[in-house]
Amino acid sequence: MMKEFKVSPAASSAVPVTFSDACTGCNICAQVCQCDVLLPDTRKGKHPIVMWPGECWYCGACVMSCPVQAIRLEHPLMNRARFIKAFR
Repeated sequence: MMKEFKVSPAASSAVPVTFSDACTGCNICAQVCQCDVLLPDTRKGKHPIVMWPGECWYCGACVMSCPVQAIRLEHPLMNRARFIKAFR
């Protein structure tokens, strides 16, 4: 007998992917996500659900695959590069 599992989106303030109103709900981003961070929404025309934000590799595959450029990828503060002038 197969068990049915129910999941709900993770409550996290560090969601790596945000969707704009331009999202058409094509779910291509959920298909190309290497870490399965995004799950397709069962409602037609709705953007995918960010289920496991801590698993994101920040590879940008979801951003590059979006046909309407509706995805924004936010890198964590500790992963952002800051270049300073070198003194010599």
